[in-house]
Amino acid sequence: MGMKQTWQYHSGALCWALAAMLCAPAPRAAAASLVVYPMSGAFIDSRYEYDWSVLRMALEKSAPRFGPFDMRQSIESMSPARITEELAAPAGRINLFVRATTRELERTFLPIRIPVDRGLLGFRIFLVRAADLPRYAAVRSVGDLRRFHAGQGKGWADIPILAAAGLSVVEGTSYDGLFSMLSAGRFDYFSRAVDEAQREFNERHVSQPELAIEPTLLLRYPLPRYFFVRRDAEGKQLAQRIEAGLEMMIRDGSLNGLFYRYKGAMIEAAGLNRRHVLQLNNPTLSPETPLARRELWYDPVSGK
Repeated sequence: MGMKQTWQYHSGALCWALAAMLCAPAPRAAAASLVVYPMSGAFIDSRYEYDWSVLRMALEKSAPRFGPFDMRQSIESMSPARITEELAAPAGRINLFVRATTRELERTFLPIRIPVDRGLLGFRIFLVRAADLPRYAAVRSVGDLRRFHAGQGKGWADIPILAAAGLSVVEGTSYDGLFSMLSAGRFDYFSRAVDEAQREFNERHVSQPELAIEPTLLLRYPLPRYFFVRRDAEGKQLAQRIEAGLEMMIRDGSLNGLFYRYKGAMIEAAGLNRRHVLQLNNPTLSPETPLARRELWYDPVSGK
């Protein structure tokens, strides 16, 4: 082959190669992780604002490793029972929820065993009727508290913990309805996490001025709040991503930063160090609960 023919051959091959490159489809971008979380069915309900902020930051922190994400709320509100049903269904409308853990939940769904709220859910103070406040001054033991009736939502994880301690529980079928039940005297105290009680009192004290926060007692038991996903391939991948993001937040201090931004003022207002502690066991905890990882749990003594 002569020089001219060689040049023509190579230039033709180059043209074909360039044409092939131009016509070839562009490389596909990595598919975004889709996270659909439930909308609460309560009329007034800011309980989950912190949880979804933690989730969003965990997804953002893990983006360099796992790629983009799309995080959205379900288009319709759901009761706790409906939320569980939707996540249990392979084609359910959500693929994640956050809830206080139980062994049954951990068997049914895949838990990400990092307590989202650093275990604060197990630090309980009481919403009561203001007229009843003097009745609690004499309570100094769990036995003393057995004279009172607690209010809880139907199926809540606290119920077997309270029952195991011999405490009487009245169950309500709706979150909003529990406040009306308390006002009407259907039970004596609504046991709430420290931050929940403060926020709920602030949200409702104008419409329900008979409510008060009991100032002397702290009921305490271990009760981690986890993100849960489906036990399928997509769920396992999503759990791996969220866990990686949460571990990064623990290491760089951003989880603590969110925790104190959302809950610090309410913890301080509750005056935990001034309260008489009533300690309960949690017989529903699974052996996999990371109680030994002290950095995961809030310590009211050190305030960290």
